[in-house]
Amino acid sequence: MARRGLLIILSSPSGAGKSTLARQLRNWDPTIRFSVSATTRTPRTGEVDGVDYHFTDEPTFKRMVREGQMLEHAHVFGNFYGSPAAPVREAIEAGSDVLFDIDWQGAQQIQKSTLASHVLSIFLLPPSIAELRRRLNSRGQDDAETIGRRMQRSWDEISHWDAYDYVLVNDDLDVTEERLRTIVSSERLRSTQQPGLVEHVRHLQQEFEEGT
Repeated sequence: MARRGLLIILSSPSGAGKSTLARQLRNWDPTIRFSVSATTRTPRTGEVDGVDYHFTDEPTFKRMVREGQMLEHAHVFGNFYGSPAAPVREAIEAGSDVLFDIDWQGAQQIQKSTLASHVLSIFLLPPSIAELRRRLNSRGQDDAETIGRRMQRSWDEISHWDAYDYVLVNDDLDVTEERLRTIVSSERLRSTQQPGLVEHVRHLQQEFEEGT
């Protein structure tokens, strides 16, 4: 039976494993699409419009927000970022899942959107704050000041854990990945994701009445 796609939101504080698990989830099922954000920032070398981002100008972006064409949006470091609703809606109706790697603010906006009934939200917690700091340091991507800012922001992210459908403590990457796959597999069977159920039940009722 055909199904509708899920709008999968994956959030966590920086260093809790969100990007790794998002990549592994798509390796497990390559049909899961990654949401391509729109942005007003200038493309960087090698970035491709429509693949890395949908690059647009500020007046166009603001018009899309006013017209309700963005599922969520934010102003970050002088530029606007947002998730266009149309391609997500088309994917869901076609039975394709769409994955969002966003923070709690973006998640809240999507959970209040017209596509809220198809949302599956998952939050990743670190096993401890000490482990979170260790992971950030071990990546070797940021200086001490940047890591300090990320750690400061992490509690703001963690404090919104209870706004999500599922919460996973990522103390073992393999176990967390398995649980993530289980959640997605189960949620695909939700009645709201199976548009053919109503017609199927009608056929059952017709068979029942004809048989009696």
